[in-house]
Amino acid sequence: MTATEPRTTATTPAEAGKPAHRDGNVLRWLAAYTASMIGDSVYFAALSWAAARSGDATQTGLVLAVGAVPRAVLMLGGGVVADRFGPRRVVIGSDAARCVVILALAAALWVSTPAVWLLVVAALLFGVVDALFLPAVGALPPRLTAPGELARVQGMRGLAQRVATVTAAPAGGAAVALGGPATGFAVAGALFALSLPLLLAVKVRELPADDRAGTTESPRRQLLSGLRYVRGHKVLAPLMVVIAVTEMGFSGPGNVGMVLLADERGWGAGGMGWVVSGFGAGAGLAALFVAVRGRVRRAGAVLSWTALPGAAALAAMAFVPSVAWAVLAALLVGLLLGLGGAVGGALVQTVTEPAYMGRVMSVASLLTLGVPPLCYPLTGVAIGTWGVGPVFVAGAVVTGVGALVGLRRLRGAEPAR
Repeated sequence: MTATEPRTTATTPAEAGKPAHRDGNVLRWLAAYTASMIGDSVYFAALSWAAARSGDATQTGLVLAVGAVPRAVLMLGGGVVADRFGPRRVVIGSDAARCVVILALAAALWVSTPAVWLLVVAALLFGVVDALFLPAVGALPPRLTAPGELARVQGMRGLAQRVATVTAAPAGGAAVALGGPATGFAVAGALFALSLPLLLAVKVRELPADDRAGTTESPRRQLLSGLRYVRGHKVLAPLMVVIAVTEMGFSGPGNVGMVLLADERGWGAGGMGWVVSGFGAGAGLAALFVAVRGRVRRAGAVLSWTALPGAAALAAMAFVPSVAWAVLAALLVGLLLGLGGAVGGALVQTVTEPAYMGRVMSVASLLTLGVPPLCYPLTGVAIGTWGVGPVFVAGAVVTGVGALVGLRRLRGAEPAR
């Protein structure tokens, strides 16, 4: 045996017949994940305030952007680390590292004035650790539950993300208002610290391919073998294309475009907030449906068919006559694309061999979290040149192309039982 995840004989739904939402092991992981996601959001809120207080607009932008660079560059390497040493070990280690970095930053800000260089260093370190955390946390569910429960776990994970989105903003704002950025960082560090004992209590079950996960290949060869595995897989290869294309189509209009649309129509921050809430509510309903429903049959077809009306709703957002109609369109976009995202995530995990799970999840994370933000500047330029409507339509067309690829290549794809 080489460096692999410690084997356990923990009771899991695969052995005890429990659904994931009734399994204490899965619920401990979910609670830890939720605390960590809230901590993430509070950290970014505190970082934004600290950057704004310590520098000008350019320096603030630099601080906020610098953490994304190592996350995007090192994400694939994070998947190699997860497969080499086991995702549970990497998740615990990265969460502990985030806790130490953020609490150290809080202590530094309590005794001194925030300095731009200090915030840049902290953002860089946080980005590096995130590149390890994201692939590993995505690779954990197959080690916690049976294949037939993975769709339910993806739904539960989606609900946790929505809870984090709803609770983090007021929590972070209150912490910064009460004690400044240092208090915000301290709250984020405390949430990471809360997740640690929960993660330590999570047990992972033995997987058939564990002996191959700790390969003696060099990290470079292990990375290349993972990329070849994705490229040569009859389901993963087209599925990654669908994920990348649909995410790229939605990301620019759904983030940068939404701000500029609200400004152009005179909806103000309040109107934009309602539209964003519509997105969140739709995605939350989709996650709830998958969590309750469990396994979704014909996952590839569901992923593709829901993306088509989701793309149409995205295009319609630029032409609706009022905020109320925009909220309804956003609700449909969140519901339809959110449902496809949850089903697609479960499909990725059920068709992937365990030895490659970390590397496959690193590719998926890169395509959904690392690459799409790169289109934000292009979206702004395009809207300035052609206007909001054409850009939303172009994004919808790109999303629709992803759906058509899925209909051609993934209609028969089924999650494992």
